[in-house]
Amino acid sequence: QVQLAESGGGLVQAGDSLRLSCEAIGGTTSNFGMGWFRQAPGKEREVVAVISRTGSRSYHHPTVEGRFTSSRDDANNAVYLQMNSLEPEDTADYYCAATHLFISTLRGNYEYWGQGTQVTVSS
Repeated sequence: QVQLAESGGGLVQAGDSLRLSCEAIGGTTSNFGMGWFRQAPGKEREVVAVISRTGSRSYHHPTVEGRFTSSRDDANNAVYLQMNSLEPEDTADYYCAATHLFISTLRGNYEYWGQGTQVTVSS
């Protein structure tokens, strides 16, 4: 079983950048498709970005396309979410997740979840 630990969240102003990191503990990220999800207060958890097990394919939600980039470093059992041009609408708790599938955008396909890291973007 793999544990996931996110870091890198914080309070920033609109237009700023943040880089979220997710470290896999007790497992190897190369065995998993990886995803980033977020949940804003009062809203459902939604997919932000996913990256395939090999890193050859990725998906980014249209609202973050061109601003956010997901990447993975399997040598260090880590995945990253580079977030640029942040907007107040990006304020949410961000979660890293792992699936045994090659790649998936469906929340229900992810077996392992981190505890989340909070991102707050002020206007």
